[in-house]
Amino acid sequence: MNTQAMAEAVAEGLREAGREVDLFDTNDGRFDVAQFPSYDCPLPGIYDVAFGSPDYCSYVAGNLKQFMDDHYIADVRKGMQGLKDKPYALFYSHGGGGRVIDAMKQIFRRVGTLIGEPVGSRGYPAPDVLGKCRALGKMLGDAVSR
Repeated sequence: MNTQAMAEAVAEGLREAGREVDLFDTNDGRFDVAQFPSYDCPLPGIYDVAFGSPDYCSYVAGNLKQFMDDHYIADVRKGMQGLKDKPYALFYSHGGGGRVIDAMKQIFRRVGTLIGEPVGSRGYPAPDVLGKCRALGKMLGDAVSR
């Protein structure tokens, strides 16, 4: 719920920058990367990506990590290019630790170029945090539009 609210705010910022947005919640089940070998089917041209995660024992959510592992393995075996050379943004929620950002930076650095500063929220995001998320989304969308 906390991370989802942040994701929706990032999406608002992306839309404000003129981007089309699709939100995926990896908690809804395992995301089949084989379905998106070059990230252009069925989604036409993903140009930027924002990743969000709650802090689970100072680490990313299991299904999000599984998604990145699946993508990495598929890339190594089949040369998939979907999540390479992409501008990306990071956001996270936590209950007090907030150290998940270290793991996120490590895991997602192979995606491409980190845009902006990651946005964190302790508990449900306050209005100022949601504003930072919207600004991050707009910054990400604007980075691609240039």
